[in-house]
Amino acid sequence: MEEKLYDTSEQKERIIVVGVATSENDDTDKSLDELIELGQTAGVETVAKVIQNREKVHPGTYIGKGKIEEVRELVIKHKADTVVCDDELTPAQFNNLSQMLDVKVVDRTVMILDIFAKRASTSEGKLQVELAQLRYRASHLIGGRRLVGLRSSLSRLGGGIGTRGPGEQKLEMDRRLIKERITQVRKELEQVKRTRELTRKKRQENPIPVVAIVGYTNAGKSTLLNYLTGAGVLSEDKLFATLDPTTRKLVRENG
Repeated sequence: MEEKLYDTSEQKERIIVVGVATSENDDTDKSLDELIELGQTAGVETVAKVIQNREKVHPGTYIGKGKIEEVRELVIKHKADTVVCDDELTPAQFNNLSQMLDVKVVDRTVMILDIFAKRASTSEGKLQVELAQLRYRASHLIGGRRLVGLRSSLSRLGGGIGTRGPGEQKLEMDRRLIKERITQVRKELEQVKRTRELTRKKRQENPIPVVAIVGYTNAGKSTLLNYLTGAGVLSEDKLFATLDPTTRKLVRENG
């Protein structure tokens, strides 16, 4: 009897990125390239990039009807799971686009929050991500029940962008429950903040100088920290590869 082989490799979510250019000198193309890089960090595969030239963003559907048809054909052609819009969408734009494209629709904010949810490792980081997710979802509920843009099937992968992280189980929470959870998370963050303030106070009493490395995502902060201190923190050529702050001791040549 011939044995059957099954593909058990993890299937990547396939996305189409969409943006609107409202002027000739618009940086939409560059912005979409960065959105594609964000997708790489989120672990998804970009299969198409679409730009529409318009005087302004369509208030109801983000892009025009003709472009929506083009995107829908690309979804079918590439078997895409998700359409990611470069600008933050209104609840109406979320709902209308997801219905017309019959696929999950998210925006840049959801993509970044999804990455934060995957990368946060400290308790404070996780709480901050959950708070951001809950506040965002509370503002994008229709009828106080369903998060717009995330269709009932979500995707053939059963999840993907927008469904990961601390807030994953709260997708269907109504406004009242979300408000209660936001209050609780804020209280927990206040406690973390008080603890951090005590730690900072002790550090300030110590005469050893403190130096901070700051810069835009993927500027090389973790790489520099590893070089100076041998910290061994994650260092990848990706946007938002590391999220939580790290403190290490640096011993200079003079001791």
